Order: sequence, then C-alpha cells, then structure tokens
Amino acid sequence: MTPSPMDKQHTLAIVPAAGIGARMGAGFPKQYLQLGDQTIIGQTLDRLLSHPGIDAVVVALHPDDVWFTKLPQATHAKIRTVIGGKERADSVLAALDSLTESQDVWALVHDAARPCLHHDDIDTLLASRDTFPQGAILAMPVRDTMKRAKANGEIEQTVCRDNLWHALTPQMFPAKALADNIRNATAAGAVVTDEASAMEWAGVHPGLVSGRADNIKVTHPDDLPLAELFIQAQSQSSDVTKLKTEESQQ
Repeated sequence: MTPSPMDKQHTLAIVPAAGIGARMGAGFPKQYLQLGDQTIIGQTLDRLLSHPGIDAVVVALHPDDVWFTKLPQATHAKIRTVIGGKERADSVLAALDSLTESQDVWALVHDAARPCLHHDDIDTLLASRDTFPQGAILAMPVRDTMKRAKANGEIEQTVCRDNLWHALTPQMFPAKALADNIRNATAAGAVVTDEASAMEWAGVHPGLVSGRADNIKVTHPDDLPLAELFIQAQSQSSDVTKLKTEESQQ
C-alpha cells in the first residue's frame, strides 16, 4: 500500500488537564481519581502514548498541580508538560505555543477525562486527514429525542435530531491554524468551548468522524464504574484478538 502524504506529518497529542473537576466532589482534580489499576489521566495517557501514530503528548497542567509527577507516565519519553490556563482554550493554546515548529504538525486534542479512547478511533481520525485536510473531530450522531427547555424547566419544543451530533474528542487540526484561530477567537470575545468552535469561528467547517460509543467523559461520580466496565470490556476484547492472532500464526 502506498503511504498517504499525510502519514509523513507529525502528530502531537494535547491533553488539557488544568481543571479542578469540582463536580466530582473529590477535593482534588478528577483526572487523578482512581480508575481500575491507575488514575483516570493515567488511563488516558496510556491510550495516547501507546499509539504509533502519535509522536509526542503535551499535558497542560494547573500551576499548583502536585500529582502529575507521581504518575508512571510522567517520565515517558513522549511526554512534555506546560502550564495551562483558566479555560480549556488557554491550556490548548499554551501547548500549541510550546511548539518550536508547527507548520507541518497536526494537533490532536483529547480530554484528560476520556480514559476509554480506543486505538481504532485514533486510527480513523488520523486517516480522515486525507478527506478533511481542514481538520475533523470524533463525534456520535444523536440517537435520542432532543428537547429544548424553558427557563422554568418545562419543555419548550422538540428539536429535530437530523444532522445533530454529539462532539467527542480527540479533535484534530493543523497546529498552526488551530493556534491562530483560538488566539483570534478569544481576542474577539468569542466563546470557545472546544477546538472545533474556534475553527468554525474562523469560517472553517471541520469534518465529522463517527466514533465509538464507549468514548465517554468522566464528569460525575456515576461515570466512574461505567468507565471501568468499558475499560475491562476493551481489555478482554484485546486479549481475545491477540489470542486469535497467535493461533492463526501457529
């Protein structure tokens, strides 16, 4: 198979991890809660660090973070850290600004609290660079009936779910374009909720890449046992695949 020209470009993963995760009520950042045999962010970083298509991982940390250096992943050769900002966009921009050369680099931004990311989704997103040279995000089509609420909590109307998607991460864009658009959008007072919104503000239309349903974000305490179930299921599936491969080679 002839390699795609995109395969020659470097891919940098960025993990914004400067938040405090107040909704978890843990008294410390939620990414350091235990999940399985390690922390949430540890699980997340393992997924990124072990993927051969990712050249480096930059983690944006709170200036008062005292937990990251205790992680086994902290000394990995691919890991770099920067000081993040108050908002997600500030942390992503700090990571992008740490690049010495961003012209031919793709930035793949992933939530620290999405520990169930599967390599299949990373593969699909990386492959989408040929189809969406402007960048793309992992997403899931909306399946449930959508309701718009009034301020008093009553239903105002049912929203048509056709062409509606749940935005996930990773979100992947050319690093220089992403940095420029985040900087310009925030300077203009735009609300940048994710990387795609900064690109949209600049008139770019990112691609939508259908991702796996188990790529959940751990936001509330109830999400932890579900994430652990997904990780266990993925591990078992990986073990079965490995066993079948070994048997076929015998």
